[in-house]
Amino acid sequence: MTPAELAEVVLSAAHAVFTERGLDPAALPAHTAVERPRNPDHGDYASTLALQLSKKVGVPPRELAAALADQLGRAAGIKSVEIAGPGFLNIRLDAAAAGQLARVIVEAGAEYGRSDRLAGQRINLEFVSANPTGPVHIGGVRWAAVGDALSRLLRATGADVGTEYYFNDAGSQIDRFARSLLCAAKGEPAPEDGYGGAYIAEIAEQVRAVRPDVLDLPDAQAQEVFRVEGVTLMFAEIRSSLRGFGVEFDTYFNEKDLHDRGELDLALDRLRAQGHLYEADGATWLRTTDFGDDKDRVLRKSNGEWTYFAADCAYYLDKRERGFERVVIMLGADHHGYIGRMKAMSACFGDDPAVNLEILIGQLVNLVRDGVPLRMSKRAGTVVTLEDLVDAIGVDAARYALARYSSDSPIDIDVELWTRATRDNPVYYVQYVAARTASVGRNAAEVGLSRGDGAGFHPELLDHDKENELLKALAEFPAVVAAAAELREPHRVARYLEDLAGAYHRFYDNCRVLPRGDEEVTDLHRARLWLNDATRTVIANGLRLLGVSAPERM
Repeated sequence: MTPAELAEVVLSAAHAVFTERGLDPAALPAHTAVERPRNPDHGDYASTLALQLSKKVGVPPRELAAALADQLGRAAGIKSVEIAGPGFLNIRLDAAAAGQLARVIVEAGAEYGRSDRLAGQRINLEFVSANPTGPVHIGGVRWAAVGDALSRLLRATGADVGTEYYFNDAGSQIDRFARSLLCAAKGEPAPEDGYGGAYIAEIAEQVRAVRPDVLDLPDAQAQEVFRVEGVTLMFAEIRSSLRGFGVEFDTYFNEKDLHDRGELDLALDRLRAQGHLYEADGATWLRTTDFGDDKDRVLRKSNGEWTYFAADCAYYLDKRERGFERVVIMLGADHHGYIGRMKAMSACFGDDPAVNLEILIGQLVNLVRDGVPLRMSKRAGTVVTLEDLVDAIGVDAARYALARYSSDSPIDIDVELWTRATRDNPVYYVQYVAARTASVGRNAAEVGLSRGDGAGFHPELLDHDKENELLKALAEFPAVVAAAAELREPHRVARYLEDLAGAYHRFYDNCRVLPRGDEEVTDLHRARLWLNDATRTVIANGLRLLGVSAPERM
């Protein structure tokens, strides 16, 4: 019996109680939930339904709980129901009902854990969006791991998700990038406000290979060649790096397109029609203070140039015009000040910022060895890049390490820890269970042990404490996935997988799956193989949501 099925049983029992007592069934919720008690001595699951309904129907909570407990005690699969405190229901399942979950999971396969919780939501999820002036640095890599995991979670819970990378290929930083390439090609030092690092010289050489005549051109024309060709090469490199990290975007959006298509003027017209623009000192301003911003924002300068914020406005409008009801943007810690102005901008367009715009802020990441941060990349010169991180600990460990922590917490990634083949390395600990469950399956086949079909499965035999503990952990997975998606917290999946791995190890150490020597294969061996394979399924499904592999061998 899954938690969702048990919740339906509880609701059905409540309906029967209401009918018996002449209470109005309309007071019952459409759905309820059961939870795992923190203390396993309190039962397999707990319900607070009696407490929730007591005031509505004017019945003391313990009296209502007693009636519910009596009704639930007659339901198939319920071993016992106890009343605790002011009206909590502590429910124990019989072994057969609890063990059936193993079959449910194995037969559901990759679908186990998925739901339609967010069905009907159209979400645009933008993350990474590093400037095309250098390789993706470690802060951007954090969003690559977290953003990609979040997109998987949102889709697993039924949302219609479009992932997006915004290339800032217009503006002063691109001019500085082009000047830096030109100087490198000439063998001159980088401009004072330019970009350094070996990658600049590499790209400059690649541009010269495409355009051998570039240095024969006047500086202004040569700089334009370096701008066009250099940005294209940088785009290609960033996309290739992210692809190697397992991250592909549905849309790669160029800021320059907003300018070329006149979308900044369109956004200005829309904001003017909403009555939130004014002119002052020759510039065009957006009155964001009407919606809580600390100051109004310039959209067009007195010299006619657009501000970055004007492009932000046009880009937001473009997403909304493409039919996305919720725009989710992931930004680094240095962009915390953007939240107020972006929320106010959304309101200026007539949207509800609480519904249509969501901004997530990620904190800093350090790569450390022997407790000392590694700050220098041989190639980028000043920062640790995606390639540096992958070279240090590998793709799986990097993705898991970055997704394992709440995004609003700074993290240190210890090279020694995350490359260690020991149980204190979290990704190794979880992947080891994936490999061990696969190994059990292979060894079972060698000794002639197979699960058989569902008709030959005897879940009532799974009555060992460690089997029950593992089954309860497996049952939590759908709720963990739903919570991780709704709260935008992929780290919940990682922490769950580590708890599940611990429960499996305890099961494996106490409950032998394979027969010894000439021992005859029994129904208990088969039942435990179902449980082993159910664990393999959930571990694989959870790791897939994080973009991490579930190896069959280690």
